[in-house]
Amino acid sequence: MTKVADSQAIPTTMRAIELRSFERTPGSLAIVARPVPRPGKGQVLVQMAAAPINPSDLVFLRGLYGIKKSLPVVPGLEGSGVVVAAGGGLLARALVGRRVACSAPPGGDGTWAEYMVTSAAFCFPLRKEVSLEQGAMSIVNPVTAWALMDLARHGGHRAVAQTAAASALGRMILRLAQRFGMQAVHIVRRDEQVELLRSLGAQYVLNSSRPEFDTELHKLCAQLNVRLAFDAVAGEMTNRLVRALAPGGRVLIYGVLDGAPCQADPGVLIFTGKSVEGFWLKDWLRKKSLLGQFLAMRSVQKLLPTDLRTEVQARLPLEDVAKALEQYVSGMTRGKVLLLPRQP
Repeated sequence: MTKVADSQAIPTTMRAIELRSFERTPGSLAIVARPVPRPGKGQVLVQMAAAPINPSDLVFLRGLYGIKKSLPVVPGLEGSGVVVAAGGGLLARALVGRRVACSAPPGGDGTWAEYMVTSAAFCFPLRKEVSLEQGAMSIVNPVTAWALMDLARHGGHRAVAQTAAASALGRMILRLAQRFGMQAVHIVRRDEQVELLRSLGAQYVLNSSRPEFDTELHKLCAQLNVRLAFDAVAGEMTNRLVRALAPGGRVLIYGVLDGAPCQADPGVLIFTGKSVEGFWLKDWLRKKSLLGQFLAMRSVQKLLPTDLRTEVQARLPLEDVAKALEQYVSGMTRGKVLLLPRQP
């Protein structure tokens, strides 16, 4: 039997953003009316409060994400809201009435809608001091930053390198490195981003568009014994990291901002013991128990106001999704763009 929150009147229809094509044409996205979904066993119905646009969402819209869903589908990988109904199961029923951060199910519709059905295991209750806006951005970037630094710390690394360091996630890694006393080489593409990171206390910042970049990167990696790099760019940048890292170095690729396949010199990989691997947050979480996931989210939520905070440049209704995407793509460094299913 479905459990519904007290005094909660759930409508029969909702507004949602619908992805109809991966071709990025003007008609690829549309605002539509859809039936409000019903949760099954182990699932909950979340009344969405906010959902961000992330680089991973842009990849999903192009049909290049790790999970390619059948069209038409509601996009959106993460968000926040209030659980208003549960389809059954102890965990699902315990979440009814709770404010949660949530992620989209692998085989269903996403967060860019007024309501979403997802697994109770994909919902994380928010601490009372965490707002719904903060909670909407608490999974994809903060948990990824936490997970990458967790791998570095447990791997015995005292220094790391990262690309796209001026991004929201990059700045989180910068602050976490400062917190844990770890040296970090931050790689950006523009001089103004160099100044931005230096204003945040970064000591080692390199502009990859400068002619001396590769020489400086190699020198710093040797000086600091950098054997681990987090790469959000891929393409040619991966090979530049591979060449620069100290012997035995490892590049973890977690993004594809370049849009091109990553490159790596096989001779360097063979003769210096270096490696290139992919990192997907979903796999990192899957390897943890429910308790392990809960503890990781608790640690992340404690740091949302500080090290894992996210700047917001705009808040727009679902109807303005085209404008929201354009604004985010044209200036990611300025902060996230939030889609608000229900305007305040």
